[in-house]
Amino acid sequence: MNKIKIMETCLRDGHQSLMATRMTTAEMLPIIEKLDSVGYHSLEMWGGATFDVAYRFLKESPWTRLHRLREVIPSINFQMLLRASNGVGYKNYPDNVIAEFIKESAKSGIDVFRIFDSLNWTENMKQSMATAQETGKIVEAAMCYTGDVLDPDKTKYTIDYYVDMARELEAAGSDIIGIKDMAGLLKPYAAYELIKALKENIKAPIHLHTHDTSGNGVATLLMASQAGVDIVDAALESMAGITSQPSLNAIIEGLKFTDRDPHIDMFGYNELGKYYRDLRKIYYKFESDLTNSNAEIYDFEIPGGQYTNLKPQADALGLVNRFEEVKENYKVANRVVGDIIKVTPSSKVVGDLAIFMTKNNLTEENILEEGKNLSFPDSLVDYCKGMIGQPAGGVPKGLQEVVLKGEPAITARPGSLLPPEDFDAIKEHIKNDLGIENPTQRQALSYALYPKVFDDYVNHVKDFNDVSELESDVFFYGLNIGQECEVEIEEGKNLTIKLVDIGEPKEDGMRTLTFELNGMLRDVDIKDNNYTGLIKSVEKADMNDPYQIGASIPGKVVKLLVKKGDEVEVNQPLIVIEAMKMETNIVAKSAGVINDIKVAVNDMVVDKQLLIQLDPID
Repeated sequence: MNKIKIMETCLRDGHQSLMATRMTTAEMLPIIEKLDSVGYHSLEMWGGATFDVAYRFLKESPWTRLHRLREVIPSINFQMLLRASNGVGYKNYPDNVIAEFIKESAKSGIDVFRIFDSLNWTENMKQSMATAQETGKIVEAAMCYTGDVLDPDKTKYTIDYYVDMARELEAAGSDIIGIKDMAGLLKPYAAYELIKALKENIKAPIHLHTHDTSGNGVATLLMASQAGVDIVDAALESMAGITSQPSLNAIIEGLKFTDRDPHIDMFGYNELGKYYRDLRKIYYKFESDLTNSNAEIYDFEIPGGQYTNLKPQADALGLVNRFEEVKENYKVANRVVGDIIKVTPSSKVVGDLAIFMTKNNLTEENILEEGKNLSFPDSLVDYCKGMIGQPAGGVPKGLQEVVLKGEPAITARPGSLLPPEDFDAIKEHIKNDLGIENPTQRQALSYALYPKVFDDYVNHVKDFNDVSELESDVFFYGLNIGQECEVEIEEGKNLTIKLVDIGEPKEDGMRTLTFELNGMLRDVDIKDNNYTGLIKSVEKADMNDPYQIGASIPGKVVKLLVKKGDEVEVNQPLIVIEAMKMETNIVAKSAGVINDIKVAVNDMVVDKQLLIQLDPID
């Protein structure tokens, strides 16, 4: 057998899995030029959650990241993770959005497209694969792994299931067949049997991606190597293990002096390892509470990238100290939705439902009855509608009826039913409403994928300028009184900023902050979002009263769909609340007339807060 090839993941899945995708471009740049001559097959550094998080939380452009990394690393293949019909988003988009995104990504420096569907529905993958093929780049169609192919009691996702899918993807023109083991469920001996079967049935190279949550990751890759796998994913050891990928260092050492030896020179790796080790200290608040290997992942089946995000999501929704319940409900939620492949966005369906069940004291036994009067998370609604695709075995009918409340479901490929995106109209919006004189196709694509997130990012830059060059500890945690930092605004031009004083809150919740800017005093008034001096007591809804509409989750009001005096029908959407990337439609529990709307767009609401008062229809 030939030497094994390696894709390194620190710049995407490594920090997505360990630190909720929070690594900034500025923290990547000082050291990454050392990666250019290592001898990797490819470097995963884009796609997945990095696109959304860059705009939403880091206030930086993912396109700029791609450009800056390409400048520093010209020689290695750049690989991205593409969610087929979801692109880098969480829903299905019109075909022209996905096609234009792929073309723009290829022009911007992506060499390998790893394309997958969250439900393994190949019909959702073929459009993206064809477009990527047209760009002349490498297409890696990936099969998502779940279950256990060696367990005789698990008959849904078998070796034959994966072999048949691999044959279909190879016939569709995929250059490489990927196995995407997003939760680290592929056990060592199962890996051997699966890879062996694939090598016997297809000609395309096999690329294996796994996570080390259970502690079996290195063993899994070594057994896959024995079976003939061509490429594996690994992370530098200081960014490896647990919810990240298996250790690159361990794999290289484990294969030394064998015919699979990758012959990767470890010179300079110690410096890289120390850099990442020290860097992780900055991102401590984003790391999960999982500090050791955990074989219970075989039971929960939570993907590595989701694990670090699920706990803060649960905490933000009022479930502090209840994460163990959320994990148990994740198993239940998976059974409720039909034992599906769990990776973004389908993993979001299961995760949102697990949190929703915990918040509302729902069980596998009562969810269908209690759910008749509840507004379910939008991700679950989209799943039941067929808007993310068709799962193996279909959507459970009872759940579908309760969630959709009479709305019809689709069975066709969603992208084929959506009207093409009007990029000219988007550019007009960006020009007229956001003040960007000559909008680019990249900006139009970003808006098409994340309209509100992109608008918020542009407005943030207008209000605060480019904050991407701030030191990460300052960006995430701020300055203490007397502390200073330096910001390089252009080559050779630095600003020294020192926090001098924080004033007392005013009646409107504003505080005056005093800084030294290169020795000159400057005052800035900012709103203290934690100030509660003028916050009125919150009126709670009687959740059993069909004419009182209350919040099923705490969060932010992002849309009001009705106005006072409107006549509404039962199950009609009234308000959209967003919390930690989970959007929920609040619907009418009864027909009625809007008597009063208690909240406005951008208001923060708490659990069970009264939102709307209805009157009966005369």
